[in-house]
Amino acid sequence: MIRINKQVEEALKNNLPVVALESTIIAHGMPYPKNVETALAVERIVKEHGAIPATIGIIEGEPVIGMSEQEIEEFGKRQDIIKVSRCDLPYVLSQKKWGATTVATTMLFASMAHIDVFVTGGVGGVHRHAEETFDISADLEELAMTPVTVVCAGIKAILDLPKTLEYLETKGVLVIGYQSDHLADFYTPDSGLKLNCRMDTPLEIAKAMKAKREYGLKGGMLVSNPIPDDLSISKAKIDEAIEKALKEERVLGIKGKESTPFLLKKIVELTDGKSLEANIKLILNNAALGSEIAKAYRQL
Repeated sequence: MIRINKQVEEALKNNLPVVALESTIIAHGMPYPKNVETALAVERIVKEHGAIPATIGIIEGEPVIGMSEQEIEEFGKRQDIIKVSRCDLPYVLSQKKWGATTVATTMLFASMAHIDVFVTGGVGGVHRHAEETFDISADLEELAMTPVTVVCAGIKAILDLPKTLEYLETKGVLVIGYQSDHLADFYTPDSGLKLNCRMDTPLEIAKAMKAKREYGLKGGMLVSNPIPDDLSISKAKIDEAIEKALKEERVLGIKGKESTPFLLKKIVELTDGKSLEANIKLILNNAALGSEIAKAYRQL
């Protein structure tokens, strides 16, 4: 029911480190050809750090773990690819559609293939004004259920970060600050929100993964990896762009799964492309850390 790339399959059989990568960033996160260039660059970083990349997507109703370069190119060009969360899977799979996996569905398929580490840019969370809209990303529920460690640059800055942290705590999801006491703020290194857990090496994180599995604790963990200072955008500038984008979103009545792609695209426009550059750099930074964590975990 799932097609696994031969290189990925061999790596898993031989206890080699594999890093899962999502496909929403290709189909819905960036314009072509920047989306394809970024996806392939992330795969190269993973390889350079001694792990095997496994980009996950759905092609004609078939989940694919370890998409080929040609398949990634096709994902970047096609206009009919559905953004797929867990609730969309029965439709997309049964109707033989093309689907881009979100954080939630990438975690799900990675877990099915026994891939322990997944690298992304930022995770979804509790949307602003969720007390009125009940708009909460399925990523959080998946983190509560699925045993995959997710490496990110924090929760997407367009969301309500304090409420998202509260939600994750309620669901029993450990949020680890990598070499930081605070939650990363996606485009900037520090949100100002204190975390309960800081770890300074990939090995420490790998040991936490091992302990979680040995004691049968369900769900995943979230590693907050701050974007380096020299690659970040000033908080004042990005906050101004976010507020303008949110205002336009409300005026246009955009909701649900269309909200995040719209906001991110609008922020790119408002920052003259600087947010896109930062997005690409933070993903590459996360890929390096995720690969080191995957290596450390396999060595344990």
